[in-house]
Formats: sequence, structure tokens, C-alpha cells
Amino acid sequence: MRSMVLFTALLALWPAMAIAGEADVVAVEVRSQGGGEYAFSVTVRHADAGWKHYANKWDVLAPDGSVLGTRELLHPHEDEQPFTRSLSGVRVPAGIETVTVRAHDSVHGYGGVERQVRLP
Repeated sequence: MRSMVLFTALLALWPAMAIAGEADVVAVEVRSQGGGEYAFSVTVRHADAGWKHYANKWDVLAPDGSVLGTRELLHPHEDEQPFTRSLSGVRVPAGIETVTVRAHDSVHGYGGVERQVRLP
């Protein structure tokens, strides 16, 4: 009986979790700070559904997939969609001309729309 109640409760929560979908990067602005460091302003769209399902970070990736910087998002943005957050001091190795920005959510992980941007 207890397992049936648990299953029913999870089944009831599933639609709300599924509706939020994956986190998408919808815009990226990048500015050189000199010395191989850059500042990124990233706009993310995600149908945050409270603390159980929200966009919780975004990353700047080198062409080889290595993470150059991560901006942690510490709370849901249910009433602010899309939202923009910044990260400065991202060191990019010499010779890299293009980076990819991806977003992450607390249920699906990665998988939404990514943006590739050319560095100034």
C-alpha cells in the first residue's frame, strides 16, 4: 500500500516537472577584460517550477568541451523569464576564437539550446 501511495504521489508530480523542460540559452554578450579574460552576460529561458525544477547554472565551454567558467544560479526565477546573469574573469586560452555557452537545470541536466559565440 505504501509503495502505491508513493507511486501515485510521484505520478502526480511528474507533469509539473516535465512541463518545465530543459534550460535554453537565448542570448550571450561577451566583453574582453584584457589579459585573456572575458565577461559574459547570458540570458537563459526555463519554465522554473520552484526549488524542485529550475535552471541552476550555465557554463562557458572551450571548443574541446572543457569548462572555462560556470555561473551558479542559486534560486528559481519563476517570475523572471527569461533572465540574464553575468560572470566575469573567465580565462580563455590563447588561440581560442569561439566558445559555447550551455545551460543546466536541476531535473534534466544539460540538453537545451546552446549558443556558440565568437570572442571579441
